[in-house]
Amino acid sequence: MKGHPGGHPGGHPGGHPGTIKEAFKDIKDAPDAHAKSHSYMMNKANQLRLVFWETTAGCNLECAHCRRLDVANTLMKDDLTFEESCKMIDGLLDVGSPILVLSGGEPLYRPDIYDIAKYAKGKGLTVALATNGTLINAEVAQKIVDSGIQRVSISLDGIGETHDKLRKLVGSYDMAIRGMKELQKIGMPVQINCTIAKHNIHQVKEIYQNAIDLGAVALHIFMLVPVGCGVSIAEDQMLDPQVYEETLSWFYEISKEKKIETKATCAPHYFRIMRQKAKEEGIQITPKTHGMAAMTKGCLAGSAICFISHKGQVFPCGYLPVEAGNIHKQSFKEVWDYSEVFANLRNPDALKGKCGICEYKKVCEGCRARAFYEKNGDYMEEEPYCIYEPVKITDAAKG
Repeated sequence: MKGHPGGHPGGHPGGHPGTIKEAFKDIKDAPDAHAKSHSYMMNKANQLRLVFWETTAGCNLECAHCRRLDVANTLMKDDLTFEESCKMIDGLLDVGSPILVLSGGEPLYRPDIYDIAKYAKGKGLTVALATNGTLINAEVAQKIVDSGIQRVSISLDGIGETHDKLRKLVGSYDMAIRGMKELQKIGMPVQINCTIAKHNIHQVKEIYQNAIDLGAVALHIFMLVPVGCGVSIAEDQMLDPQVYEETLSWFYEISKEKKIETKATCAPHYFRIMRQKAKEEGIQITPKTHGMAAMTKGCLAGSAICFISHKGQVFPCGYLPVEAGNIHKQSFKEVWDYSEVFANLRNPDALKGKCGICEYKKVCEGCRARAFYEKNGDYMEEEPYCIYEPVKITDAAKG
């Protein structure tokens, strides 16, 4: 999945340095775990926890749902150079110590990707790699491990031909699996990322079991966002809002099986559904009951995460095409601290429509990229693929 990664792990306010997993270990058995996890989730200091960096727009695939419109089959002339990449990494350190996800395009297209990973690791960052997996053989797998990368995510958007059709390369599924196995042979944790849309909704249960059978450490599902190439398939591939709801409800149920780490991404409704289900079950949401899902929330764009393009542009996420700044023109810290776009996204009270009056807005916030697409570029409008009616609306209807 271009521009996406390995989930939303992150750093820690309130004296919890490191990744979300480290904070989880620190918090889960504490007497005040519920309060601490809630504070971590709300992230009132807007601590940067995760950066997705599009290392290049070059890629060997032409996926129908790619966030990009101009993916090329070669490296791009305006990709950041190695020196510019190191300077960008230094800039991140001025803000915090986020997890850095090396994404693309296809990051393995860059001959210097391993040196970049080593540089970031040497600076104390946790580094992950988001790849389509097709270029990984035994030699590449060893280079990935030796570079200090700590987790690899491989995108599998269906099983067999379902995946190949979306990726527009016959055999790409088998190639990705081979790459995954080469990494696992030498101890690299691999997670599976999967974009759920109409083309593979019939396979969701198989996708889940397949991830378990393949020995993946995690399954992260992404709900299709109609941006970039995804716009051209949106009418045909976007799930009906009711199916969207049912799919996320099912995902909540399988999360309780704890057979594999699960994460719903670009699916902010999940965190509303999780709370509704927990209330019905009479369960308080804590790290012990709901794992790391108790420590995060829906849309994190511009408040805990951001996306840096191969040209140095800074965006709230890989799917919201509203530029917050550019590292060629200003420091990353200046963008993170003072961007008007980020300031808007950090204010849930500025949300419009039913999102603005929803009692779950601070844990969901709706997908700002889908709002942008459906609401003529207004990324603060209501999420268009949510069936939930806020209490204020239902109370008014009862009149």
